[in-house]
Amino acid sequence: MARDVYVVGVGMTKFEKPGRRDWDYPDMVREAGTKALEDARIGYQEIEQVGVGYVYGDSTAGQRAVYELGLSGIPVVNMNNNCSTGSTALMYCRQMIAGGLAEVTMAVGFEKMQRGSLDLSSEDRTAPLDRHIASLHAMHEETTSPVAPQMWARAAEDHMRRYGSTPEHFAKVAEKNHRHSANNPYAQFQDVYTLEEILASPHIDGPLTRLQCSPTSDGAAAAILMSEDAVAKFDLGDQAVRIAGQAMATDFASSFDTDDARTIVGADMSAAAARSAYDMAGFDAADVQVIELHDCFSPNELLTYEALNMCEVGYSPELIDNGSTTYGGRWVVNPSGGLISKGHPLGATGIAQCAELNWQLRGEAGPRQVANATRALQHNIGLGGAAVVTLYEKSAN
Repeated sequence: MARDVYVVGVGMTKFEKPGRRDWDYPDMVREAGTKALEDARIGYQEIEQVGVGYVYGDSTAGQRAVYELGLSGIPVVNMNNNCSTGSTALMYCRQMIAGGLAEVTMAVGFEKMQRGSLDLSSEDRTAPLDRHIASLHAMHEETTSPVAPQMWARAAEDHMRRYGSTPEHFAKVAEKNHRHSANNPYAQFQDVYTLEEILASPHIDGPLTRLQCSPTSDGAAAAILMSEDAVAKFDLGDQAVRIAGQAMATDFASSFDTDDARTIVGADMSAAAARSAYDMAGFDAADVQVIELHDCFSPNELLTYEALNMCEVGYSPELIDNGSTTYGGRWVVNPSGGLISKGHPLGATGIAQCAELNWQLRGEAGPRQVANATRALQHNIGLGGAAVVTLYEKSAN
């Protein structure tokens, strides 16, 4: 039987526009990691293994980053899973404890990014998304926008054709998340926009406008995980949050053999990861109060409502229309502002989601606090592909 695993400390930097702050990735990790260690009331010498996630950077950058926290000779494992990199590091650290290979681990994610749209870092080898792109362009004519917004624009249009969603539905997602970010001091943006302003912002592709797209960002986040025995040893039961379920899924044959761009951007992966995580936890989206999900582009939030079984396929527009996913509704989705407004430093995103949900379950989210939050859900996806779904439950310790 796998052992229970708890998050006992979290920390993050403010997410910043690339180049706005004079810092480098070791500075980011020193800040986020120190905050997490202080939150857990332990020193780095107690950490037995570290999982580090980043997408852009040289080999062993993870070691260079965590050396700012201490030099104790422990294993430091670097990982890269596109935009789900942070959650991949978190999953690695959980598995080490669940499998009895460690008592205390640390998950770290960071990114130092270039301004502008994402691009390939190597052009002399097969692109990881070559099959995704080929499948997309077999169905839809190529446009001049970058590949990522093309993919989600086509997925949005396929949803519109099949289920009657409109550009206004996707814009409502962005309006909500920008509004939520106004209360998040860690967010890259804290500006509130009207629906009309979002729709009128510069056009990107299909129904997407600029204010519906996540920005590139610099930043880092960290989380300290412990076994039940370690939680008792360090007397952290008052702030321990149990990882009740967690699962990763990668692409299926349906991701490519399809006439629906929604599967190319990971709808099947997200649904499969959610089912497995729900089975592990013994509860599902209906039983949580707060959700952080991967709104890299506004359509992905609506698609993910359906993948997480928050509603039947095709009915996600109703959730955003009737206020089901904001304060006063059935759930609060992306109280942090989500990727669209909080920012999206790829390697840090998944662990920043973890930090937000732990603050929520501990009642420490300040003006963002979701009332009576006892269970939470995290969704993080990277094209290429990997989707990670994590369920949290406030410990009864």
